[in-house]
Amino acid sequence: MSDVFAYLWLIPTLPLLAAAVIGLFGRYLKDLSHWPCVIAIGIAAFLSFNVLLAVNSESPPELSHDYYDFISVNADDTQRAHVHAPFSLRADALTAIMLTTVTGVGFLIAIFAIGYMAGDPGYPRFFAAVSLFMASMTLLVSGNNLVLLFMGWEGVGLCSYLLIGFWFSKPSAALAARKAFLVNRIGDFGFIIGIMMAWVASGYYLDYDHIFVELPSRHPEAVTAVCLLLFCGACGKSAQVPLHVWLPDAMEGPTPVSALIHAATMVTAGVYLVARCTPLFMLSPQAQLVVACIGGFTALFAALIALTQHDLKRVLAYSTLSQLGYMFLALGCAVRGHHDMVTFAVVAAIFHLFTHAFFKALLFLSAGSVMHAMGGIDMRRFGGLRTVMPKTHACFLVGALALAGIVPFAGFWSKDDILASALNATSAKYGAVYFILFVTAVLTAALTAFYTFRAYFRTFCGPLVVPPEAGSHGHGGHDAGHGHGREPKQGVAHESPPVMTVPLMILAVCAIVIGPAVGPTHIFGGWLERMHTERPNLAGWPKLHEHELNWPLMIGTTVLALGGIGLAYLMYVKKPETPGKLAHGMPLAYQASYNKFFVDELYDKAVVKRVEGVAEFCRVVDAQVVDGLVDTVGELPRLGGSLFRPVQNGLVQFYALAMMLGLTVFLIALARSF
Repeated sequence: MSDVFAYLWLIPTLPLLAAAVIGLFGRYLKDLSHWPCVIAIGIAAFLSFNVLLAVNSESPPELSHDYYDFISVNADDTQRAHVHAPFSLRADALTAIMLTTVTGVGFLIAIFAIGYMAGDPGYPRFFAAVSLFMASMTLLVSGNNLVLLFMGWEGVGLCSYLLIGFWFSKPSAALAARKAFLVNRIGDFGFIIGIMMAWVASGYYLDYDHIFVELPSRHPEAVTAVCLLLFCGACGKSAQVPLHVWLPDAMEGPTPVSALIHAATMVTAGVYLVARCTPLFMLSPQAQLVVACIGGFTALFAALIALTQHDLKRVLAYSTLSQLGYMFLALGCAVRGHHDMVTFAVVAAIFHLFTHAFFKALLFLSAGSVMHAMGGIDMRRFGGLRTVMPKTHACFLVGALALAGIVPFAGFWSKDDILASALNATSAKYGAVYFILFVTAVLTAALTAFYTFRAYFRTFCGPLVVPPEAGSHGHGGHDAGHGHGREPKQGVAHESPPVMTVPLMILAVCAIVIGPAVGPTHIFGGWLERMHTERPNLAGWPKLHEHELNWPLMIGTTVLALGGIGLAYLMYVKKPETPGKLAHGMPLAYQASYNKFFVDELYDKAVVKRVEGVAEFCRVVDAQVVDGLVDTVGELPRLGGSLFRPVQNGLVQFYALAMMLGLTVFLIALARSF
C-alpha cells in the first residue's frame, strides 16, 4: 500500500471524531468547543497537502485503495445483480486538489468563526456541525465509488440544513434551511436515478474506473441519460438554474457558514462530480452542450441580479452563482476530439474552483467582519469604512480585484482560462452555440467587475456613515440576535479582533500569490493530465499540450473589467445620484433585477401553491376518508356491544328474573315436546 493510503483515511475521520467529541462533551467544553474542530481540520489540511505532493511525485501513481468491504451483496455471483461497494478511497490529482482546497479554506474559516461566534449560546453546536460538514465533504471528494460519493453528498446536504438554520428561532432562518433542503432533494432525485442507471448499464459496477470503461462499451445509448441525470444532482448542489433559488437564502446562516458553503464545500460538489465524470461526459456532445448552456445562462442571470442588490452578502451570493456558472461552462467545453480541449477545459474549471475558494472566502469573511462591526449588512446604512476598518478594507479590496479578474490576482488567470476554453469550443460541434456562450461569458466578466466594485465603493468609500447599532454585534438582517459576549459601545465602528483579521490576511495573500504561481505554469494541467494518461483503462484521454497564453483575449477582458470598475466609480463615487436616476428611468429593468426576475414568485404560483393544493386534498382525504374508514371499523365492536349492554346491567334481581323467565320458557318447551 502506498504511503498516501496509510493516512488518507484520517482526512475524513478526524473531523468526524471532532464532531462526535463536541456533540458529546460540548456542554462541558463550552467556549473551548472550537479546539477539537480547529485541530482536526488543521491536521486534515496538513495531510491533504501531503497527498497533493505525493500524487504528483509518484509515477505511476496508485490511484485507489480498498480498506474493507463496506457493502457486498452477491459480489461473487456474476450471473445475478450484485452490489459491491468497498470503503475505497482515491488519491489522484483531482482528489488531492479538492482535499487541499476544502480543508485549507475550511481551516481558516473555522479560525475566523472563533471570534465571530464568540458568546453565541449555540457555540458548541456550531463547531460540531462544521466538523461534520468537513467530514462529509472530504469523504465526498475522496471516495472511489458512487456509494461513498452519495454518503458524503447527503451528509453535506444535512449539514447545510443544520447550519443555514442554525438560528432556528428566527422564522426566516428556519424557512431558508427548509428551502435549501427541499430544493436539493429535487436534484438528488435525478442524481439517485443516474447512479442506479450507471450501476445497471455498467454491469453492476459502482467504482469510477469500471463505470467509465464498461458503461460506454455495454450500453453507449445510456451515456447521455446517465450524464444528464448526474448533472441534475450537480445543478441542485451547485445551485444552477433552475435549482438556484436556495443559495441566496442560505445567507440566513452565520457568515462563516456562508463562506464555507459558497467558497470551498457544498457548492463545489456539483462541479467536482461533473469533472470526475468527464470520461463519460466527453462521449456525449449533447450532455456537454446542456452543461455549457446551463452554466453560461446561470453566470449571466446571477450577474444581472447582483447589479441591484443592497445586501452585501447577497451580492456575494449571486456572485457565487455566477462563478459556478463559469465553472460549468468550462466543463461543458470539454469537447472530445478537438486538440486538447477536454483536459484544458477541465483544468480551467478546477483551477477556477481552486482560486475562487480563496478569494470568495476572503470576500465573505470580510463581509462578516463588516457585519460584526456594523451590526448589519445593508449597504444603504453604512459607508466610508476604509478609515475605521483598514485591515478589512484592504482584504476586501484584494478579494474584489481577484473576483473582477484584474492582473495579477488569482481570478485573472483562472477566469481567462475559462474564456479561452469557451473560445476553443467554437471550432467544435455546435460551434455557433459555443460562440454565443463565449460572448455571454465575456459580458458576464464585465458585469462582475461592475457589481463587485459597486459593493466595494458603497461599503468602503465616500463619507463615513455608521448606523446606530454599530458595535452591538447584533448583526441585524441575517444574523439578528447574535451576541458576542463583551460588546463595545453601540454606534461606534471598530476593526475586528485579530482572530478574525489574521485569516483574512492569509486569504488575501493567497488571492495575490496563487494566480501568478499556478496560472502561467499550468501546474494543475500537468497533475490532471497524469491522472488520466497514466491510467491504463483510461487510455486515449487527450494529452494537454503546452498551453500558450491568449494575450489578446486576456488584454481585452482586462480592459472590460477596468471599464466596469471605472463605471462603478463614476456612478457610486463621483456621481452617486446616477443609480437613482437610472432606476427611475428604467423601472421595469430595475424591478426585474431587484426582485430576482420574480423566479421565487413564479415557483410559488406554479409549484408551491399547486403542491399545497394537493397537500390540502390529501389532508381532507386522510381526515375524512381514511380516518373515517378506520373510525368506522373501530365503531363496529362498540355497536355490537351496545346490543348486549342492557342485559348486563349489574342488577341481581334482573338476573334472577331473567333466570326464572328462561327456566319457565325451557319447562314450557319441554312439556310441549311430550
